[in-house]
Amino acid sequence: MTSATKPISRFPVPELTALPQDIREKILAVQEKAGFVPNVFLALSHRPEEFRAFFAYHDALMLKESGNLSKADREMIVTATSAKNQCLYCVVAHGALLRIYAKNPLVADQVAVNHHKADITPRQHAMLEFAIKVCLDSQSVSDADYATLHAHGFDDEDIWDIAAITAFFGLSNRIANATSMRPNDEFYLMGRLPRG
Repeated sequence: MTSATKPISRFPVPELTALPQDIREKILAVQEKAGFVPNVFLALSHRPEEFRAFFAYHDALMLKESGNLSKADREMIVTATSAKNQCLYCVVAHGALLRIYAKNPLVADQVAVNHHKADITPRQHAMLEFAIKVCLDSQSVSDADYATLHAHGFDDEDIWDIAAITAFFGLSNRIANATSMRPNDEFYLMGRLPRG
């Protein structure tokens, strides 16, 4: 059985034509931009109301223009914390986006395996230390963590974003793991070679 013939979820995936119009339009817009439909859109369309809520919060966190977190920073948080949660889908999919936004074909693998050894800035290291603490040990977050992030130029709204991205993808990781959501084959190669 090839990767392309394996199911993308343990749950039924509706036909695109059977979906509510707003969800179908969102999926088609993503397909037009990316050139394929990421499996998360198809898998989550199994529950349309939850699909809408999930992507509304996703977009509020990941597409916002304000704050001191770049798109690469946001994807770096997702990649590092998803690795801690052993979520294949999110590490592969968001690692691809991290490579593209950072314009660095090596960083996603480094961050997913061991951010301490990754070629990232001290600021990004502090960001990931906090995100991983929120991911694995959130009850231990203290004023000292905020002071460290403030020293690296993050304000309280940025810290909220780091925590919220980590928490949201904790939910996403668990759904993806529980449903055996498969990453699209396309993600594995994205951002690995310079565009010619």
